[in-house]
Amino acid sequence: SRLFSSFQGAEDRVTEPREWRPLIYRKCTDVPWLLLFFIFWAGLMFIAGYAVVAGAAERLVLGYDSFGNVCGRKNSPVKGAPLSGQDMTNKKYVFFLNSCNLEMQSSLSLCVSSCPQEQLNSLEDLQGFARINGSSLCVYNLNVSSYTLNPKASELCPTLPVPSSKSFPLFNRCVPQNPECYSKYASTLINMVNEMDALHRILAGILAGRDTIIGLSALSLALSFILVLTFTFIRTLLVHTLIALVVFGLLFVSGVLWWLYYDYRNDPSTELETEKENIKFLLGYAVFSTMVTVVLLSLILVLRKRLQFTVQLFQMVNKMISRIPFLLFQPLWTFLILIVFWVFWVAVLLSLGTAGTAQITSGGQVEYRAVSGIRYMAWYHLVALIWTSEFILACQQMTIAGAVVTCYFNRNKNSPPRHPVLSSISVLFCYHLGTVVKGSFLITILRIPRIFLLYIYNFLKQKENACAKCLFKSCCGWLWCLERCLRYFNQHAYTTTAINGTDFCTSAKDAVFILAKNSAKIASVICFGGFIIFLGKVFVVCFTVFGGLMAFNYHRELHAWVVPLLLVGFFAYVVSHSLLSVFEVTVDALLLCFAVDMETNDGSAEKPYFMDQELLTFVTQSNKLTEEQKHRSMKPLQDNEDGTELQPMV
Repeated sequence: SRLFSSFQGAEDRVTEPREWRPLIYRKCTDVPWLLLFFIFWAGLMFIAGYAVVAGAAERLVLGYDSFGNVCGRKNSPVKGAPLSGQDMTNKKYVFFLNSCNLEMQSSLSLCVSSCPQEQLNSLEDLQGFARINGSSLCVYNLNVSSYTLNPKASELCPTLPVPSSKSFPLFNRCVPQNPECYSKYASTLINMVNEMDALHRILAGILAGRDTIIGLSALSLALSFILVLTFTFIRTLLVHTLIALVVFGLLFVSGVLWWLYYDYRNDPSTELETEKENIKFLLGYAVFSTMVTVVLLSLILVLRKRLQFTVQLFQMVNKMISRIPFLLFQPLWTFLILIVFWVFWVAVLLSLGTAGTAQITSGGQVEYRAVSGIRYMAWYHLVALIWTSEFILACQQMTIAGAVVTCYFNRNKNSPPRHPVLSSISVLFCYHLGTVVKGSFLITILRIPRIFLLYIYNFLKQKENACAKCLFKSCCGWLWCLERCLRYFNQHAYTTTAINGTDFCTSAKDAVFILAKNSAKIASVICFGGFIIFLGKVFVVCFTVFGGLMAFNYHRELHAWVVPLLLVGFFAYVVSHSLLSVFEVTVDALLLCFAVDMETNDGSAEKPYFMDQELLTFVTQSNKLTEEQKHRSMKPLQDNEDGTELQPMV
């Protein structure tokens, strides 16, 4: 929500607004914040260097055996572990002796050259596999001829029968092919990586349904590109079609969720704890989807008469984008930069998580224990993820806003500025990086308490404390609303900085003043334009989630599929938001420029408007429609005040 009503008193409090000077004067803004960001990243580089030196991400990625040997490379010996320090260059896969047992975590793991492709049922099969493949499935110091079925040797050789398995392409583990055995294996393997329940469920689901997740992510990307083309060539029929598809998608997804909840709840074969959690998640999804459906249908019903104004608004936005066609490619570069940063962040996280010292346990086995202080580095690393990601997204907003401002405040509309996107990027890096850092830091300050509260809430879920749960949910909801409002104000502060070249606080104050003064003119336009873009995001999420429901329900052997479905929906929203943000930021920047134009000019020969006559006509017509609706809604009240009574029909 735009919350323009909260600005009504701002005009009274600001008696002498500073003069607007579009594109006249530039200076470096918020330099101390930029220096703080550099210092913060210096700390992050120190953590990354320490993680690379002290950590061993290869232990997690390549895998290692119970004796401290990393598979697929030469190893240095560990003092006190006689079976460590072996050359495992040709043994790239990790094999667990009890891969079909829920106690696999406590069983031995070995490095092998190949995984058994067929089930080994007897001692002779086990010995034959070792001779043919040159890879022993028993401990390294046990000769093939010494293999035995003696129960005392259960910790030295695998339990028969040994299930057939294949190597998982990312983590080089021998994964059982039997579905039941695979489910136990995946669950236990992820538990070995991290003991956190939430991460355990998420990674286990991703490991099991990775192909489906990749396919659904590609579907969301394709739908987002289709929407970008739709908004580029938008017409009245396309708006009606989009709204009809959104309504159909909301109703259909809600119906499918309720049907799946009823189907799973009445399934007598539901015994696993994971499947019971699926039922709870399905109920939550169904309730949430139904609530969203009711709210959006109500808004669509109320705003249906403004569809023609939406078409006109997007035609003007497309007219602006046609002058700056490279704006459509801006989300692509932002997305690529984010991917590079996220890959770096994950690599450092893996190294940081495996930074530990080797400790000798019973039987000459090796266990790696975390170094003290790693937890604090991990929290620092998490703040870096949030702050840097928000900084990159804010740079995109400033770039788009700067390009729109440059083209808007150009007198000769037939000769637009050359390379406005590159010009906006150069202005950003030369003058306003500190402003972007400050705005992204404020968002980070609001997001960190939410993450901390969610962490405590997950801890309290194990305890029956309804009051505490309600309190934490309320706090998280309040912080979320505050974050959304701050994001909206940040965007207008960035646009104001692009216009006047002022620092963040001054720009935010000027933006609040100009929005408060012109709220009656542009509030309804911004709200409905943003609502249509939001419907586009809902369209992508609905049809991606629907595809996920059908795919995961078809593969019912994947027990932990509800959390991956949530991730697919989140990724679909992020992708659609990234691609459609060009239209959203352009609308906000264009209308703020309109408000500044109305503030500084009067349309006379001495002070002509920068805007097109089409934009002025559109805003005027939109305001007339709003005033007519207000007048019609107030007329019955006025008649009642004049003493008019409603008489019953005879």
